[in-house]
Amino acid sequence: MFESSWPQATTNKDHMKNNKEYPYDIKLIRNFSIIAHIDHGKSTIADRLLELTNTVAARDMQAQVLDAMDLERERGITIKAHPVMMHYTAKDGTIYQINLIDTPGHVDFAYEVSRSLAACEGALLVIDAGQGVQAQSLANVHLALERNLEIVPVINKIDLPAADVEGVKKQIEEVIGLDASNAIACSAKAGIGIQDILERILIDIPAPKEPTDDILRALVFDSHYDTYRGVMVYIRVMSGEIKKGSLIKMMVSDKVFEVLEVGVFTPNECPSDVLRPGEVGYIIANIKAPADVKIGDTITLQKKPASTPLPGFRHISPVVFAGIYPIDSTDFESLRDALYKLQLNDAALHIEQESSTALGFGFRCGFLGLLHLEIIFERIQREFNIDIISTSPSVVYRFTLGDGSVKEVDNPAHYPDPASIECVEEPWVKSHIIVPSEYLGAIMGLGMDKRGVLTKTETLDTRRLLLTYRLPMNEIITDFNDKLKSITRGYGSFDYEFENYEKGDIIKLEIRVNDEPVDAFSCLVHRTKADGKGRAICKKLVEVIPQQLFRVPIQAAIGGKIIARETISAITKNVTAKCYGGDISRKRKLWEKQKEGKKRMKEIGRVNIPQNAFMEVLKAGD
Repeated sequence: MFESSWPQATTNKDHMKNNKEYPYDIKLIRNFSIIAHIDHGKSTIADRLLELTNTVAARDMQAQVLDAMDLERERGITIKAHPVMMHYTAKDGTIYQINLIDTPGHVDFAYEVSRSLAACEGALLVIDAGQGVQAQSLANVHLALERNLEIVPVINKIDLPAADVEGVKKQIEEVIGLDASNAIACSAKAGIGIQDILERILIDIPAPKEPTDDILRALVFDSHYDTYRGVMVYIRVMSGEIKKGSLIKMMVSDKVFEVLEVGVFTPNECPSDVLRPGEVGYIIANIKAPADVKIGDTITLQKKPASTPLPGFRHISPVVFAGIYPIDSTDFESLRDALYKLQLNDAALHIEQESSTALGFGFRCGFLGLLHLEIIFERIQREFNIDIISTSPSVVYRFTLGDGSVKEVDNPAHYPDPASIECVEEPWVKSHIIVPSEYLGAIMGLGMDKRGVLTKTETLDTRRLLLTYRLPMNEIITDFNDKLKSITRGYGSFDYEFENYEKGDIIKLEIRVNDEPVDAFSCLVHRTKADGKGRAICKKLVEVIPQQLFRVPIQAAIGGKIIARETISAITKNVTAKCYGGDISRKRKLWEKQKEGKKRMKEIGRVNIPQNAFMEVLKAGD
């Protein structure tokens, strides 16, 4: 932590004790967000802003104040957004209210990011002086530009030996199209340039627009569940006022609630009397069900409602599905409780119960993307101490049947009768990949392997390229990012957005062990990938399933056609070991008896598949 010699604003706690000190003026409010790629210094800049404005006392200061989860700190990412209100005394002595609406940066949370940006008038674009423009920054800055936000470029980590400030300015101008001649050069860790950022926020980011009427319209940009007080709703007031005792109406869910408390984040919740136009804060209204609060919804007054909601709302739909099962079947109840607790703070998590003959009882869960799946998986293991197993992730396919009906399928178990299928559509995404130019050949090879189509190649600078690919979503949800990082030695980055559904030759690959189909190993794949995937799974199962007293065939099948087969040989016993010489017919008699016994055993014998086999198969054939 650095010691600041700059003039300090009074603390927010003092502001709460004496509200007259800061009279409300919409022209003195600034609402902004920070856009940055992973590890470009977003959380550290937020820390320095909180420190400089005395929002957090020095004794309470810690790294990544706004990132409360261990996972956020370890991975260097923001998973749950956290707004905070600061007061800053400008050089001319005017005291401004500055609201930072912190957002997740990852593509999986693009809708939440878009709603948070809709609550702002501007954004800081933070770029690492050593790494330059990365894919995630590119995607989110386009979201901000679509909303006509004022973008302030900030080049961070200028004290690094590899820093190339002028090169990064050129990239910002050529790749993003922003004027970077007056970009702020700073080092958040060393505390260089932080006051310049605050002054530029006041100058470049406009104040909220004066409302044209006094009808309450408040945008819901996030929420979280409090065990004792119900759902806490994060809002930005666009027009009108909201105060304790107001009867409010959620325009999408059409539910009515009485406001029990309003307040602001400093960064902890701090009750206040009223929230006015332009202000950011929270409301508590005894909302017991998180499903009643939709991100992007509009809050209005019941007595004097707005005629139309604020634009941009859409229902969040999961795009990646996977089964989650407890390794120990006695943990089923604990797993159910854990998932429902996580769902309280994560409305995008979709849960429904299912059972599998191989894995027992579990849950089919829907996620926003692979990172979302990883985070939920890890939180269940860490926070609830439950050993779980996940089936291979799958996307939602659209099946058009012979009778004209359309069926959406995310689980191989629900695959329709092949005779009734007219066509299958799979989701495709548009992806931006930024890589060093020397890895172009390897990336194109990866793109071809993943059935991708290269639509555009742009040169960012002397060392890096921006590739625009169209890819099937089912090809990138498993290991695409890992392979990209491996090929480019960690220098590649990619970002994607859903584009459309296209017809594809999608089939069900069925795995049979001892002629019995095992639903947990079955998957929906493109026909061109079925042979390779089937062979890989069969080979892996031969390694992980223990030998039986009889031969066990392992087969991969498409419908009635076997496309791959491996055999686990039987445990042999030398039944003729006791025969010393004598007639060969005696040995033959013993061999025939053994053969009959093994045949009978195969008919009635069952193959127990060990738990680790499921884990190994998930890694096979990707």
